[in-house]
Amino acid sequence: MIFGEFNSQGELIFEIGLVTSDEDVIPVNALLDTGFTGWLALDNQDALSLGWILNINEQRDMQTAWGEARFNLYEGTVLLDGEEFTIEVMGGDELDNILLGVRWLQIKRLVAEFTAGVLTLG
Repeated sequence: MIFGEFNSQGELIFEIGLVTSDEDVIPVNALLDTGFTGWLALDNQDALSLGWILNINEQRDMQTAWGEARFNLYEGTVLLDGEEFTIEVMGGDELDNILLGVRWLQIKRLVAEFTAGVLTLG
């Protein structure tokens, strides 16, 4: 189980590890976005700097808060709750936050008690 925090806007923030192609783990804060139906989204430059594999022939169109956008698809490895997961990652241009999507809730239990300040995923 990993512990998260609520930021000043009430968003759900978790620290996860992004595993580079050299097996280094880079800790980052990720925002759990219940409107995002994938596993993980981040900026294309971040995915490339991690050495993640770009699926050259695949892109996906998705509806975002700013309208329709096209995302590149990568294969990336994430460290979450002490486990490594190789997942499909969506890379976009000018993404300010790393996003965890609701797919994680198929395999991890979310507990969010805002008034008690309790936020866990695991």
